[in-house]
Amino acid sequence: MAPAACETIGSFLELTGTKPEDYDLILTGDLGEVGTNILYELMIKEHGIDISSVHGDCGLMIYDRGSQDVHAGGSGCGCSAVVLCSKIMQELSAGKLKKVLFVATGALLSPTRILQGESIPCIAHGILFSGGKNE
Repeated sequence: MAPAACETIGSFLELTGTKPEDYDLILTGDLGEVGTNILYELMIKEHGIDISSVHGDCGLMIYDRGSQDVHAGGSGCGCSAVVLCSKIMQELSAGKLKKVLFVATGALLSPTRILQGESIPCIAHGILFSGGKNE
């Protein structure tokens, strides 16, 4: 899923003429630790952009990796929904966050493709949330 997230984030930043530091948070679904490291490498290699200072991954945010044996994380849609609808939306409403690029990641699973030994295609949808209290 990291390549799909890389393409979505890189294209969005390039098309909008923005930089990672223009955002309070660039949030991905559930890439986990391995996928997050791959995303950072791909972003630099393919787009020349380092997002590590503003990036968060829902799968890494929802678990305490020091005390929980979670390996690669959990369900991307589950982690995304929990983190986005609880923490992120509250912080946007309270004005703690003003601009969040949320990139939902997912695998397009097909039993036929898997049984044929083909790779699993992935997708990433980007949504820009902006908020904050009006002064």
